[in-house]
Amino acid sequence: MDSYSPAEVTARTGFSIDTIRYYERIGLLHEVGRTAGGRRRFTEEDLRFLQLLRCLRDTDMPIAEMLRFVGLLRDGEHTAAQRLEVLREHEKRVTEQIERLHGHQEHIRMKITYYRAESEQQNVAAV
Repeated sequence: MDSYSPAEVTARTGFSIDTIRYYERIGLLHEVGRTAGGRRRFTEEDLRFLQLLRCLRDTDMPIAEMLRFVGLLRDGEHTAAQRLEVLREHEKRVTEQIERLHGHQEHIRMKITYYRAESEQQNVAAV
């Protein structure tokens, strides 16, 4: 079984070691295994789980909701419908966020077009 050092995990997930420790402390991440010398060693499963947390965090899922989801996950298969509902609600918020961002992007593009035209007119007037 492959195992990863904290440095390898931070490189693969983008989380800082402080964030990983915080997630462990608040219960998002189960207690990570350790070497005989007391150093953390992460499994492939730990890495996949952290990548899921990265996805949820990057899409603005609140920590409280992440904790709820993880709690349901740990409670077993009988919570599958509840987990599905949490993810569906989150996906709905992500879709709304993407639509808002597309609107903002369109506004920015409109301003770029405006300022580009204004700049070109100034360049022509200077000639």
